[in-house]
Amino acid sequence: MILAAFETAKGPNLWLFGLALAAGLFAIALVGLYFARRYFLNARDMHKEEASAPRTENPSAFMAASMQGVIQKLRDQEKELERLHRIEKERAAHTERLSEEVTRNMPAGLLMVNAVGIISSANPAAEQALGIRGLGFRRYSEALGEDSELTGLVAQCLSEGKIFRREQVEHVAPGGERRHLGVTISPIRRGNEKINGALCLLSDLTELAALQQQMQLKENLAALGELSAGMAHEFKNALATISGYAQMIRGEGLGGEASDYANKILEQTRSITHVVTEFLKYARPLDIGDEPVALDAVIERVVVEIAAAKPEVSVRAEGSFGSVAGDEGLLRQALLNLARNAAEACDSAEAGGRVVVKGELLPGEESALQRITILDNGAGIAEGSLRKLFRPFYTTKAAGTGLGLAVVQKIIVQHGGQVEARNRAEGGAAFMVTLPVSAGTAKAVQLMKKDIADT
Repeated sequence: MILAAFETAKGPNLWLFGLALAAGLFAIALVGLYFARRYFLNARDMHKEEASAPRTENPSAFMAASMQGVIQKLRDQEKELERLHRIEKERAAHTERLSEEVTRNMPAGLLMVNAVGIISSANPAAEQALGIRGLGFRRYSEALGEDSELTGLVAQCLSEGKIFRREQVEHVAPGGERRHLGVTISPIRRGNEKINGALCLLSDLTELAALQQQMQLKENLAALGELSAGMAHEFKNALATISGYAQMIRGEGLGGEASDYANKILEQTRSITHVVTEFLKYARPLDIGDEPVALDAVIERVVVEIAAAKPEVSVRAEGSFGSVAGDEGLLRQALLNLARNAAEACDSAEAGGRVVVKGELLPGEESALQRITILDNGAGIAEGSLRKLFRPFYTTKAAGTGLGLAVVQKIIVQHGGQVEARNRAEGGAAFMVTLPVSAGTAKAVQLMKKDIADT
């Protein structure tokens, strides 16, 4: 048939037939190559899958390979968990360090008491405000004092859950120093559970209370001076008249009871005149100069006068005394009064009376301070009298006017200082006078502090 076609295609059609036949064969070859390439590619992919996948015809190998894959995934998850745990642990440690730093450096005192009454945490500001070192892990009633106002507030908070906001209490430090504290106390609860402890915030208000007391005293003195100056003057005039008539009666030489009565009238008028004079000293405004006063010379003179007046009492001075601005006569009067009281308080001591006038130069926030402490080994001061010592007309002496310590306080306050009294743990009393020093002494104190810091 092909031959017949070939025979019929002789001539010009022969070439066309050959060309079509060649094109058809070429197309068939291309199609064959395409299917052959796909076949080989599929065969290669199947070979790779067979090589990577475990052979199902070997169950042990398939199981082992599966277990290896699971173990590897578990290891990866374990590493991730360890990483997350490490990050969380570092974050918790950082938070704890930050909390400790905030607690340690906060200016307010912080006390945490647990449910059984043990102080679980206390920062340095709390120890400084209370004047107690090592508060941690001590029973709060033992550390603060069984009869302390602060102990009572903490006990009430633990037992009743009562919250105290901005309360003011008086605290007695172990050394006998009285401090005014501002406290806020609240119970510690977890949800609606029972009380697990108490949180106490403390602020030392001692200096603020002393400043308020000084301002109040100055206002009272000013009002009292205006009111009493005229009254005292009239009293003195009346007493002078009474004393004059009494002297006239005694000069008449009547004798007998009339003379005795005249002498008693004169005695009483002298006594009342002395009280009125002391009262005028207390009420009259003081004219304080700003001349530098060398305290070492003032103290030396005070010691000499007390030693001469009370030879049975040992009187000495020790420590550092600088210079203060003020009136030398008034300062000597105040210190002499305190030293005389101390000598009289210990003159009957069994081991012999001892009075020590101690000087200290202290750094202050704005300027240096001079502290003068007068110590004695007497019987001390009755607890009920400590708060009343500097009140006008309060006295524990049979022949006292009750104005000596009031005048002392006025003089010291007018010089920008303060005076306080306390009992000593070893027995006796201590009167502490604090005064701002003059510029020269303040500079010397700063140089001394610098030398200490350099060494």
